Amino acid sequence: MGKVFVYDHAKCNGCRNCQIACKDEHVDNAWPPYAEPQPDTGQFWCRIEEEVRGSVPKVKVSYTLRMCQHCDSAPCMDAAPGAAYKRDDGLVVVDPGKAKGMRGLVDACPYGAIFYNEELDIPQKCTGCAHLVDAGEVPHCVDVCPHGAVRFGDEEDFAAEIAAAEPLLAERASDAPRVYYLNKPKRFVAGVAVDLEADEVVVGAAVTLENLADGTVVAAETDEFGDFWFDQVAAAPYRVYVEAEGYLSRMVETDATDEDRNVGVVELFKNQIG
Repeated sequence: MGKVFVYDHAKCNGCRNCQIACKDEHVDNAWPPYAEPQPDTGQFWCRIEEEVRGSVPKVKVSYTLRMCQHCDSAPCMDAAPGAAYKRDDGLVVVDPGKAKGMRGLVDACPYGAIFYNEELDIPQKCTGCAHLVDAGEVPHCVDVCPHGAVRFGDEEDFAAEIAAAEPLLAERASDAPRVYYLNKPKRFVAGVAVDLEADEVVVGAAVTLENLADGTVVAAETDEFGDFWFDQVAAAPYRVYVEAEGYLSRMVETDATDEDRNVGVVELFKNQIG
């Protein structure tokens, strides 16, 4: 079955220990036959990407691990047969001797995981710390993660999580990547219900989110700050309905197809009828 990586977005806090550990393991260190030294700058075989989502004051920050996906059908192996190869345990390695001068391998990787070492004239990437795995250890990025956000082991041991995981790039699923992503960030829609005449927020208002693409509906209540959040929803256009006792109902439309949405202040007006 081989080895796999599992990365959980929900557990990563962006500390970048994994990114630093990769530098620590590979800068100024050669691990033959798998890797020559990584340059001090310009290459991050393992890196954390940060994305700031929404708008003030409704903001979330998401982190994503970017590294070689160790694909079963790796584009780099197709581009350089023999120079890029898969080990029996599933790790994909670019042989530093056989790949010398193969600058085209950088563009062959759709994940941006291959870099070119100008000084050594070789393409380089994450090896999955194959030298450590050979010694019965885990990759250094896994070893230093304080929250268990990135893990490594036998595929069968992660069967349940793999079933719930997604690939980094959905459109590249045919590459059969062996890095599995749990709890990938989806969209959020948020806002705040306010009675401006009373100069106060409206607590406990019923808020309904209607997906205009498929008709699904989810519900929430405003909290003690008048805020409402709908997290991990689909990328789609929405209607937001806000209702509270003694107030007229309000509806606002928003489009979370391309980005997370803060609909801002939803002003509620007292019901003067009856």
